[in-house]
Amino acid sequence: MWGIVRSERRFRFDGLHMTFYDIFNGDADGICALQQLRLTAPCTATLVTGAKRDTNLLNKVAPAAGEQLTVLDISLHSNAASLSRILDAGARVNYFDHHFAGEIPSHSNLQAHIDTAPDVCTSLIVDRHLGGKHRAWAVVAAFGDNLRAAASAAAAPLDLDAARLRQLRELGELINYNAYGDTVADLYFAPAELYRTLSGYADPFEFIAGEAVFAALAQGYAADMAEALRMPPDLQTPACAVFVLPDAPWARRVSGSISNSLASAHPDRAHAVLSRRNDVFQVSVRAPNSKPQGADVLCMEFETGGGRAGAAGINRLPPSEYHRFLAAFERRYSTS
Repeated sequence: MWGIVRSERRFRFDGLHMTFYDIFNGDADGICALQQLRLTAPCTATLVTGAKRDTNLLNKVAPAAGEQLTVLDISLHSNAASLSRILDAGARVNYFDHHFAGEIPSHSNLQAHIDTAPDVCTSLIVDRHLGGKHRAWAVVAAFGDNLRAAASAAAAPLDLDAARLRQLRELGELINYNAYGDTVADLYFAPAELYRTLSGYADPFEFIAGEAVFAALAQGYAADMAEALRMPPDLQTPACAVFVLPDAPWARRVSGSISNSLASAHPDRAHAVLSRRNDVFQVSVRAPNSKPQGADVLCMEFETGGGRAGAAGINRLPPSEYHRFLAAFERRYSTS
């Protein structure tokens, strides 16, 4: 389920009405990337987003010539056909992302800010673009994407003590946790509305201290993680581990968070978390934190797979492919 929140006004340029679109992944990275940009350059826009895996978002819009799209934290490769259509229509696109991009179009209406390095997330790319103007939100996002070393490095100029750094980490993890589910109905807060709430806080510490949304997410996260940690592994070796979660709302919400938690607790081990979805599995893969490589290549061996080198996923893995996935997963990481 994707979500669109309509803006209440349009902008006028040269006698024409202009619509702005902010199109972003509903996880911590996408939301915090937009937060940084709009704190710097406020803009009333049509918001297009959804749950974590709602990534083919460009096919939901049909902008006119001259209209402006800001696209954040969704794969250019997955949206290539829609991007081509939008550019051919004469719309202008500012694209920030860190996922596998494939061939990036050369077009006068496209500004592409793509960096697929394993220690980079979209919010860090935006932070670089803005010269660190709202660095704390980039730190939140990097923690949410489980890039703890990169988050700590980015936070160094902020001169935060350990307690305040932990607060930013918790906020990032909670925003990211909120994005996971089959549909927005699985989530505690629709990502567009969560962004709307966050946008009222230039300082993330003010959001943490005074916003009821933070407390609600913290309570939900604790309950869901407790359920997940009771699940035994289907496969466990020194090099990799696989967990299978049931088809339940709590399992859908926590699938990304438990992957990140396991990756942090066992940095030299690769992890896969499979969540049952009716007749298929949804797969979340984390490469070892000590060597964040290969997750995207592994997942792209399967029809609905994609992602980045350190963290990737498969949207729909048929049960008939389960043993092939286990073999491919163990083969890739037992020999890495």
